[in-house]
Parts: sequence; C-alpha cells; structure tokens
Amino acid sequence: MVERLIDDAELAARVHAMRAAGKTYDEIRWELHIGASTISRILGVAGRRPARPRVSDGVREKARALRSDGWSVPEIARELGLAKSTAYVITKDVPWTLSEDRAERRAAAARAGWRREKARRQAERERVTGEIGESFGELTDRELLIAGVVAYWAEGAKAKPWNPREELRFINSDPDMIRLYLSWLDLLGIDRTRLKYRINIHESADVPAAEAYWADVAEVPVEQFYQATLKKHNPKTVRKNTGQDYRGCLVITVAKSSPEYRIMDGMWSAVARAVRSRR
Repeated sequence: MVERLIDDAELAARVHAMRAAGKTYDEIRWELHIGASTISRILGVAGRRPARPRVSDGVREKARALRSDGWSVPEIARELGLAKSTAYVITKDVPWTLSEDRAERRAAAARAGWRREKARRQAERERVTGEIGESFGELTDRELLIAGVVAYWAEGAKAKPWNPREELRFINSDPDMIRLYLSWLDLLGIDRTRLKYRINIHESADVPAAEAYWADVAEVPVEQFYQATLKKHNPKTVRKNTGQDYRGCLVITVAKSSPEYRIMDGMWSAVARAVRSRR
C-alpha cells in the first residue's frame, strides 16, 4: 500500500509542494490522510525524522490570538493543523482565561453530549430489558419459592443472638418486591388474614397518600393499616427521596409466624449450601 502511494506521482507532487511551502508533517498527514512514514519515503528521508520546519509568523500569530481568545491547546492544534506540542510551545507564554461566552458554549456542548449519551443508554437498557422479557417465560412454583427466600433473606427481619425473635417481617420500598413477597406467602399457604400492614416513612411526607398507594399495591383496604412509623425529618437532609413520589416503605408482618420463619430459614440454608457446592 505504501509503495503504491509512493508511485503515485500526483500524491508525491503534493507532498513535495506542501513541504516546500513550510507545512509540517502533521499538517501534511491530516490534509492528505497518510502516515508520517509514507511522507518520509516520498521525501527520500526514510529512516530518519527531519527537523520540524519553523512555524510561519502568520500561523504563530493566529495561534497566539486564538489562545488569547480562550481556545485550548488541542483546539488550536486542530484548527491550525499543528502538533499539540507545537501549539503549546508557541502559546505557552500567552495569558489565558476562558471567556464567559466560550465557557458557556463548552458547558452547553457537554450537556448536550450527556443528554445524547443518556438517551443512548436508555435505549440500550430498554432493548435488553425487552429481549429478556420476551424470552423469560412464566415463573414456576419452585422458582418463586427460591426467589422469595432470597428476597426475604436480603430484606426481611432475621433472628439474632441478642434478639432471637422468629417472625416473618418484610420491609421494602419497591412495589414489585412487595408483590413478590405476597406471592411467596401465598405459595407457603399463609392466609392473608394473618398479615399486618404499616408504612415506615418520614414525618414530612404525605402519609395518607402513601398509605393509599401501598394499600393498592397490597390489594387491601387502607383501614387495615396499623399506625405508621414516622421518622424524624431533617430539614438539611441530603437524601433524594423527598419528592411527591416518595411513599416510604411498606412493612408486612405475619402474625404468629415462628413455624414459617423456621421453614424460611431452612430453605435459605439449603439455597446457600447448594450455591457453595457449585464452586
């Protein structure tokens, strides 16, 4: 490929003409889209890099003017066809401040770029989610049983040496996790009349609205909810869940559930043992 380019009389003539006019290797490369080695071969200096020609006064003055206007060294190099090192050397003593207008344009470009990236990520997320959803199929009872056990062990109350209370009590802010837990309780044969509901929420939130929301998720009358547990509000909070969609967490307790708790504990031990055996 290189030899073919070297034999191209028109290309060789252009390289020689540009070099005679004082063009740098980088300027020739960028304009003709060829490599430095090809330029050296055409000029007959293969094997050694010639000294970089002196930058013309016109290019130097333009580079310094751009730097004064707030252009970055990479921007100047691209604009004038210089190596970044050359652009830096001829402008390094120029006082530089980023103008307000240019700073705003940069910020606007960055924001626009991030919006495009977020849209791309969202589209990719939706594509993957859609493909998996189409091929996933229905949950079997065994799969639901295992999923429920894992969810409970992650989010449910567990007996501790200092508090050996055995009771199924699950808390979560994700409505689908609540639905999973309720389906799991149904699979275990637990009558829903044994369930107690209450919400755990910050005192600054709309408690009645949150209770109505969770009652709809759990498919029970809101009158069945026990008094909400209110968390003290800190006006200087840095938490993000403070908007109108903040509904706290739903706590579901199964009355007199020591037997079922032990079943859950045994199933989790079986799952954990099966995972360890795969290693």
